[in-house]
Amino acid sequence: MKLADVEESMSKSVEATQRAFNTIRTGRANPSLLDKVTVEYYGSPTPLKSLASISTPDASTIAIQPFDKGSLNLVEKAISMSDLGLTPNNDGTTIRLNIPPLTNDRRKELVKLASKYAEEGKVAIRNIRRDAVDSVRKQEKGGELSEDQAKDLQDDIQKLTDKYTAKVEELLSDKEKDIMTV
Repeated sequence: MKLADVEESMSKSVEATQRAFNTIRTGRANPSLLDKVTVEYYGSPTPLKSLASISTPDASTIAIQPFDKGSLNLVEKAISMSDLGLTPNNDGTTIRLNIPPLTNDRRKELVKLASKYAEEGKVAIRNIRRDAVDSVRKQEKGGELSEDQAKDLQDDIQKLTDKYTAKVEELLSDKEKDIMTV
C-alpha cells in the first residue's frame, strides 16, 4: 500500500466531482452541459461530442453542428429526450439551444444537485481512506509494519483525506457562487 496510490485515487475522485459539476447549468451557455448526452447512432449509443462540433456563439446559445448531416434529426431527438430541459431549434444544418435565464427556484435546485455531487465525491474519498487504512492494518497484523509505522501511515492517510475533502468543498463553494450569480 503506497501513499502515492491513495493520493492518486483521491485526486481522481476530485476530478470526477469536477466533471459532474460541469454538467450543471449555470445560466450561461457551456458546451460541457452536453457531456452526458448520447445519440443512438447506427444502433449504438455514441457521445454527442463524437458526432458534432459544439460551440457557444454567445452567452445564451449553444450551436451543435453534426459532422454527418444525416444524423441531425437523431441529435435533435437525443437532446429532446435528455434531462437538460432545453428545446433544440433545427435549421437544417445546425441545432441551436437557447439557454434561458435561471429562476431563483431553479438556482436553488441546482445548488442542491451540486451539493449532492460534492457529497458523492466526499464519500468516494472516505471509501478510499477506509480501504487504505484496512490495508495498513492487515500489513501490521501480518508483521510487515510496526505499530508506529502503521499509526504514522494512518495519520498520513487522514491528512490526505482532509486535503481532498477540502478541495471538494472548495469546488462546491465555487460552483454555488457560479450558480447563484445572476
